[in-house]
Amino acid sequence: MTLAQRWKAPTPKFWKRVQKVAITLGAVAGVILTAPVSLPAAVVTAAGYVATAGTVAATLSQLTIKDNEQR
Repeated sequence: MTLAQRWKAPTPKFWKRVQKVAITLGAVAGVILTAPVSLPAAVVTAAGYVATAGTVAATLSQLTIKDNEQR
């Protein structure tokens, strides 16, 4: 199965929820990173890590498929 086929395959319900949570975390972290006010360095660093983790989790949850019969 190619990456494009896997990307287009149906995603299980649980992984859709994981994807939504990951996208939300990434968006919140992005807002913190681009905030026009001065924030402590620890908060900005943590937001960077959360944004990265959210992006990775959202991408990986998109690549999970419902049935594994098409190998």
